[in-house]
This record gives sequence, structure tokens and C-alpha cells, in this order.
Amino acid sequence: MKKTIRAALAAALALHGAAFAQQTIKLGVLNIEAGPLVPSSSAINQGATLAVETLNARGGALGRKYELVIQNHDGPPAGAIAAANKLVQQQGVSFFTSLSPSGNSLAVSAKLGELNALFLDATAASDDLTGKNCNPNYFRVGISDASQVQVWRELAQRNGIKTFDLMMADMAAARNASKYFTAALPSFGGSIGKELYTPLSTTDHGGNIAQLLSKPAEGLVMYMPGSAGIGLAKQQAQFGLFDKYKLVLSASMVNEILIAGQGDTTVGVWSAQSYFATLPGAANAEFVKAFEAKYSKKPSYLAADAYLSFMLVHEAITKAKSTDVAAVRGALKGLKLANTIVGDIEMRAADHQLVRPMVVVQA
Repeated sequence: MKKTIRAALAAALALHGAAFAQQTIKLGVLNIEAGPLVPSSSAINQGATLAVETLNARGGALGRKYELVIQNHDGPPAGAIAAANKLVQQQGVSFFTSLSPSGNSLAVSAKLGELNALFLDATAASDDLTGKNCNPNYFRVGISDASQVQVWRELAQRNGIKTFDLMMADMAAARNASKYFTAALPSFGGSIGKELYTPLSTTDHGGNIAQLLSKPAEGLVMYMPGSAGIGLAKQQAQFGLFDKYKLVLSASMVNEILIAGQGDTTVGVWSAQSYFATLPGAANAEFVKAFEAKYSKKPSYLAADAYLSFMLVHEAITKAKSTDVAAVRGALKGLKLANTIVGDIEMRAADHQLVRPMVVVQA
């Protein structure tokens, strides 16, 4: 008798769980739990969590609530692919965002067709993702390398700087940005001096700093995300490297996430990014207020882009009146939204790149 009761109870719980899974719309996050990008991982989770809570407070979509599923991995592309498989095939997620360097996003993007899932990328910047390696199920919410290079070029021209050294992490996005920036320099008579690459996991930048100190160019451009950007900033301060340049530009290095670890070592350094908490508009003011109430701090650009990713999914689901992947993909293509947290935006149909304002910050 007891076995029969237990079996009946287990069956009832299983049915209840299945019904709950059908009722919710699962939104996923691929996140990294090891390595130099870990300082950024909590920002992605915070933005995604607030988005789900906000959407559910507004009633969800199609009479259903949203459910957040976070799948962590150890960092390399193989780990990202395995985590994406778990997220989709085991957890039942069809729409997800990520903390993802470009190499990871390229690897995951190639699997999206067989997974039958949509990836709204909040972080990877390589232009190949929306160019030669584009995938119908891939959409970029964050900014691209090409757009960051446009900011570098404009700042270089405004400051009359024509010669640059490059100090880059050895990763796809950084090499892509270097290529575009080098190609842009002749348009205003510019040129490259030294071009240095180092693994993202490097903790001692002494050798590269010594090379740069030997006859530095007028300007320095860096692409050093995560804890690598903190380590480089602190180590260069011992030698006054940044002071040797008239203009120091960066990507994914000087921002509101890393600045606490850098202290005053990056004062004067410029960076291009996708969002800043002081952007105008009622939607952003509401977002900042809610974020501060929940986390006791202002949202970073990564938190904002994770939040924005899920807002775009919600609008597409609402427009499509369905959670079918093909229907939502069709609704995302060319989707235009006014008065978002970053202003007016459009998911460009031709290449699935979000057209949006950019922010230039200086430490």
C-alpha cells in the first residue's frame, strides 16, 4: 500500500512539474564561472534576473510567466557548446543570452540550427558573427568591433593623433578590431607602430610593457577585457606607461565593472561601450531605479544588455503571438522599438545586428 501511495505521489509531482514547465516560457543564460571573465558574470545574471522579474510583474506573455535558467561553464568554446546543449536539450530553453567572448559565440552560433534555439548575444563583438559566419538564429544585441573602431577613429581625429601602438588580448574580437582600426588609419594619415598580442589569461605583462616603453607612438589602443584589464592597468602604473601616450583608447577595459579593481590607474583612458546608467529617457530611469533597489548599485553595460536581450525576446514573442522559434525569429528580424533603456533601436533584418546608440566614456 505504501509503495502504491508513493508511486501515485511521485506521478502527481511529475505531472505537476511537467505542467509548470509547459506554463512557463524559459529564458536562458550561458555564463562563465572560471577564468578572466568571471568579474563580468554577475552583471549578466543580474540584468537577466531583473528582466524576468520585470516582465513577470507586467503579466508575462501569452498568459504565461517567464522562468530564468542559468547554465554555467568553465570558459572555453567546448564548454560553451556543452552548456548550450544542456540549456536547450535538457532544460527546455529556446531563447538565451550569454557572457561570451567571440570565439565562444562563433562556436555556439554554428550549433543553433540543430538546437533550434535563438541566441541573443549581449557581449561578443566580432564582425564575423554578423558577417561571414552569420547564422539565421543568431542576433547580436551588443555592439560590434566595427562600431568600436569608428569611435577610436573619431577620437584619434579629434585629438590629432596619427601613430598608434596596439596592446591586445589574443582573441578573435581583439584581432578583428585591430584589423579594422589598421585599415581605417590611412584615411587620416595614421599608422601603426608596435602591435602586441597576449593570451587573455596572462598575469605578467612586463615584457610587453617594456616593449611599449621603448619609443612609444603618440597613441595606445588596448583590448583587454575582464580581470586581464585590471592586471594590465595596475602593472603599467608602476612604469607610468599610459602617461607616455597623448591618447589612450580601449575596448572592454575601462568600464563601471572593472574600475573598482583598477582604482586610479586608468585615469584619462577612453572607451566605447553600449550603455551607461546616465542615458536619458523614462525607460532607462525606471530601469536604473529598479536595479538600484534590487542590487544597491547602478547597472553596468553588461547588465543592461542582458536585460535588453530578454526585452527584445518578449516583444518578438508578443508580436508573433507564439513561442515557436521560427515565428519568434521572424518577429525579431527588423523589429523596431522606441523609448527602450537605450533609446530607439532596430534589429537589422539583413544581418541581425541591433542598431542602437553608443556611449563613449573616460575614466
